[in-house]
Amino acid sequence: QVQLVESGGGLVQPGGSLRLSCAASGSIFSINAMGWYRQAPGKERDLVAAITSGSSTNYADSVKGRFTISRDNAKNTVYLQMNSLKPEDTAVYYCHALIKYGISWYMVGDYWGQGTQVTVSS
Repeated sequence: QVQLVESGGGLVQPGGSLRLSCAASGSIFSINAMGWYRQAPGKERDLVAAITSGSSTNYADSVKGRFTISRDNAKNTVYLQMNSLKPEDTAVYYCHALIKYGISWYMVGDYWGQGTQVTVSS
């Protein structure tokens, strides 16, 4: 009964910016971590950025210095601010969350958003 809803994708020119958002809703006891992955046609889905419940962050080398991940715990929402976008950033971006959905220790699951298309082109 947990759902992740993404928004903010679109078409931008090289050097432009976009902000993606992902809101989690449903039976949420706590969120251990949230992150963003991306997948280009014919390629594997790769981690872009992640943020833990303690607000520590990790970034792929290819986006470090250009992308910023943040989290609003009150809204169960994670954001990805993408600046200085390059054509190679073009992909479907997926939100991911590791969510505890009940009080017991084993009530933990992985959840994925539906994906949002980001296209960087002139």
